[in-house]
Amino acid sequence: MSDGSLTQDEIDALLQGSASLDLGGKGPAPSAGAAGGTLTPAQRSQFEGILQKTVASQASNLSMLVTKTANYGPIKVDVLPRERLLQALEDQVVQISMPFSEGLSGEHLYILPESLAISIAGLMMGQQGIELNEAALSALQEAIGQISGPVLTALGDALRSTVLTEPATATRIPKDALSVSSDTLVVATYPIMIEGEMPADMLEVFTPEQVTAILSKAAPSSPSVSPKAGPTVGQGAGFAQPSMGPALGGFQMPQGGASPFPGIPLGGTTPMTPPNVQPVQFPSLQPGPPSAEHGNISLLMDVYMELTVELGRTKKLVKDILGMGEGTIIELDKLAGEPVDILVNHKLIAKGEVVVIDENFGVRVTEIVSPMERMKDLT
Repeated sequence: MSDGSLTQDEIDALLQGSASLDLGGKGPAPSAGAAGGTLTPAQRSQFEGILQKTVASQASNLSMLVTKTANYGPIKVDVLPRERLLQALEDQVVQISMPFSEGLSGEHLYILPESLAISIAGLMMGQQGIELNEAALSALQEAIGQISGPVLTALGDALRSTVLTEPATATRIPKDALSVSSDTLVVATYPIMIEGEMPADMLEVFTPEQVTAILSKAAPSSPSVSPKAGPTVGQGAGFAQPSMGPALGGFQMPQGGASPFPGIPLGGTTPMTPPNVQPVQFPSLQPGPPSAEHGNISLLMDVYMELTVELGRTKKLVKDILGMGEGTIIELDKLAGEPVDILVNHKLIAKGEVVVIDENFGVRVTEIVSPMERMKDLT
């Protein structure tokens, strides 16, 4: 029975100001403060700030994948020995390994408790009570690949370089088989709350060397600087009186009333001549109407039309379509990298290439069908 005194580990935890991990209700995990001080509290806080900026994008990506509202709680970064991380985990976990391949090097992985892994995979597959089989693990690889995108972008911005990883590999393993060789780890905890599901924590594991490399290039957070009050300007548009001395940007005004700038009197009593301001005349950017058709089509400018981007087409027999399932690959009539078709009301008007804009897909127009052909298709 405890006599109420603190153990040495508890004292160390209080001195380090660390927080504990809590995965799956297994109780508090050991403190990160005993990891040997590989990262200072300021460094941990700075790294937390880098990751925290990605929360909104991660939650948005996860919401689209599971077709439910997903939210993240505040991120917590801990530094702890490998043994203490293992003590905090459930006996069986899902590990998604994504070693760094560019910008950084070394091991990098995500750890999910089975409950969270089943929730995400089940929602993505539209099934309940699934097992963590090959199909479910494949869905988790896709999910983590999408979720990690904003993190890699943020790390690259901090490192001022491109950061890439190997393709995600998901495995269900006992916690002792965790594929981390470093004795000390930097663990980022993401509390995830999916609509209608039990909240759980997802972990992202780095090495101290990786985090140190990122922080060494990251710009330190600069304190906000309050603007200082500028010099008091006398009435009118002139300079301040000589008695104000160095008030004008540190310039020492001469004593005796002489102006340092010939032709400009002191005291501001002489009114300034108002400048001659004229509006800028820009040439018209609107092309002239080529024909009477321009006036007619202007009546339809507010009409909504369906715009579609078509990657390609193919024809299948009914028996082939009925035999489709998750994972089926459909070959299209387009070559990889070939421009995609842009259709309006199922009529071809342009061609373009697929791009990514703020985590969303988009199409950059590379070729426009001639106006006359477009006019014929739209009528």
